[in-house]
Amino acid sequence: MSASEESIRLSFKDLEQPQALELLSHRVQQIPGAVQYEIKRYNRPGNNLTEDMGMLVYKYNSQKPKENNLQLKFCVAGNMYCSRDNCSKCSIGNAKNCADSVNSLDVVQVKFSPAQLSRFIKSRTSNSFSDSLLKFRHKVSFTRILPLCCKTKSVIEGLLGHTYNGTLENIYVNAQLQMLLLLTMDSMADEKELEVINCRFLSNAADKVKVEQARDILIKHIGEPITIKELSRKVAMNECYLKKGFKEMYGTTIFDFYQNQRMEHAKYLLYEKGLSVTDVSMMLGYSSISHFSTAFKRLTGLKPCELLFAAR
Repeated sequence: MSASEESIRLSFKDLEQPQALELLSHRVQQIPGAVQYEIKRYNRPGNNLTEDMGMLVYKYNSQKPKENNLQLKFCVAGNMYCSRDNCSKCSIGNAKNCADSVNSLDVVQVKFSPAQLSRFIKSRTSNSFSDSLLKFRHKVSFTRILPLCCKTKSVIEGLLGHTYNGTLENIYVNAQLQMLLLLTMDSMADEKELEVINCRFLSNAADKVKVEQARDILIKHIGEPITIKELSRKVAMNECYLKKGFKEMYGTTIFDFYQNQRMEHAKYLLYEKGLSVTDVSMMLGYSSISHFSTAFKRLTGLKPCELLFAAR
């Protein structure tokens, strides 16, 4: 490990100490089979010099393969956070000029298991560095510093500043965590920036916005199945272009993305909310319990009832 990597590792270790900084907010998900994450916001004292930083932690143990995992750790410093609820001075989301604003340190830690990462692998023959990580081909554990580009910081700020609650919060957070994984994998590719090069029409900013809008629609209507034809009409884009553009920008098909988001939300409803399999099936728009159970088993490796029993 290089000196700079060791410095960042120690910085994250310091942030994990309860007495280190005042904790302002804390969210955590530990649902079995779901992506594990922890999101914290600390009060940043004026003498704290912590800078933006990121780290990938790859853990491999040939003797205990179930313990293998890929962790992403990010810290964004300097965001302004209002300490008052419904502050009129911050009504447009800007707390810089508010007397009650707090300078913060935002920390996001995400853990992916090999089973979760395998869902994103489409080519079994690719030897790229990112694919090797997703397939856990590296036989030794390691850490690597991650660049915090504007897009990564934007996703992190979205995780900490969104206004969703309950069901919508779970859907939104899971989608953003996948975006962090995508941006991380892309930063390790040969290209220096996240630029779409295979779909020429995406060089048009308006078309990229339409693809982004399609993703947002899928997230907001997780319980209302929508066809690609309907989706293309909503964003005013040709079906073929939408499918190609979505795959290029997000590394997965529209169908796979939608199904994965539904199953992540199903885990939340079963484990955290304790809803019945019947209720969850209906909420996610499945025509029958058997169809839902089959899809859940195929994508998660568990039967819905198994996760429901684990929550009790």
